[in-house]
Amino acid sequence: MPLRYLCVCLLFLLCALPARAASLAERLQQKYATINAMQADFTQTLLHKESGSTEKRSGTLLFKKPLLVRWETQKPSPELLIVGSNAIWNVFPNEELVYKYSPELAQDSRSIVRVVTGQTRLDQNFFVEEEGKDGSLVKLRLYPKEPTQSLVEALLWVDPEADLIKKLRVYDFYGNENEISFSSQNIAATAKDADFSYKAPKGFVVEDRTKQTDGKPQKPLMQ
Repeated sequence: MPLRYLCVCLLFLLCALPARAASLAERLQQKYATINAMQADFTQTLLHKESGSTEKRSGTLLFKKPLLVRWETQKPSPELLIVGSNAIWNVFPNEELVYKYSPELAQDSRSIVRVVTGQTRLDQNFFVEEEGKDGSLVKLRLYPKEPTQSLVEALLWVDPEADLIKKLRVYDFYGNENEISFSSQNIAATAKDADFSYKAPKGFVVEDRTKQTDGKPQKPLMQ
């Protein structure tokens, strides 16, 4: 093969890779723009880099536009996270303890809540690189244009046929990993506003942190 022809082929491949990543990210964005409500089962694995310990969780996700989320962990112990229109509630039933936060915590376009629900513009907020296929899924690596402590890098596994996120892995500043896989995704789910409101049962302690200066939760949302 002539050297000139080989160089042209290599140049074409180098240009095509980012184009394919941009195309898939764009299709992903377009698909999630059509979804008004979604329900799914999730499994979650948290890896703490310093100790090497892992924690596995499972539960359900319910989402409704514009950004209402019910993230309910069932195993190994119950925990409820509700992103409502007026407040964020993080509930620990076994401890009879509730934290209340400002809904503005979920508005950051780089937050994991917005990535999971497809409500962030990947092309605007991340540098996107395609990393080939993993079985039937395509891997996209995301680098936030403005990293945060809780998100410095992420991987998405996308179903290219359905244009849906099937798995993601988020790396924080300390190298900890948060991996979430989805199954039984229903993108035509029925969700009511009542699903995203919360009233603490009698006897539960509610710590209202909406008026705190920093307003930061005990831990990043969905971690």
